[in-house]
Amino acid sequence: MIEKELYFIRHGQTDHNKKGIVQGKGVNLPLNELGQRQARGFFEMYKGVQFDKIYTSTLLRAQETIYPFRELGFDFEPRPELDEISWGAMEGNATVMENSDDFRNLTDQWKAGNDHAKPQGGESPHDLQTRQLHFIEHLKTQPYKTILVSMHGRAIRCMMCTLTGTPLRLMEDFPHVNLSLYKVNLLQGGKFEIEKFNDTTHLENI
Repeated sequence: MIEKELYFIRHGQTDHNKKGIVQGKGVNLPLNELGQRQARGFFEMYKGVQFDKIYTSTLLRAQETIYPFRELGFDFEPRPELDEISWGAMEGNATVMENSDDFRNLTDQWKAGNDHAKPQGGESPHDLQTRQLHFIEHLKTQPYKTILVSMHGRAIRCMMCTLTGTPLRLMEDFPHVNLSLYKVNLLQGGKFEIEKFNDTTHLENI
């Protein structure tokens, strides 16, 4: 028996996403034109779902992604636990791209099981998971059954690991693109089960 239906989406594209520049928690860009169209595509497919609650991170790109739902009057709440991981000194730095050696060296440490490794001035996956656990416990206590959560790429990888009991070193097993969807059901007994995995059906005509 399904107790809650959770729709986790990554925000739409920003200009930093387009260029491969690391954003993280400390960069607060809006959606670009493609990102706005992605948000509209998701809205058009899911506007008929009666969400009891919408949660987003505190960052603009996550909030703009669900703006069409807010226009319909859906209840909306920003939560700092949903913010992207902090990449510290890497954030917004065009010399440290997502394909750079520094970035790969850090993520390689995470893949090797060192989930306490962090960039200078930033967070580790362990730090990220710790704050997300507060949100998960909050979610379990709320009466809402159908919930939309707008957040971020690395944060979604971590969230899926935590919900499914997957070690953080396997975060890369949960891929994402801008405005992809993970639909997760909370079953009776407290188990989470993924129903839709990195789904982009709503983007096919974008």
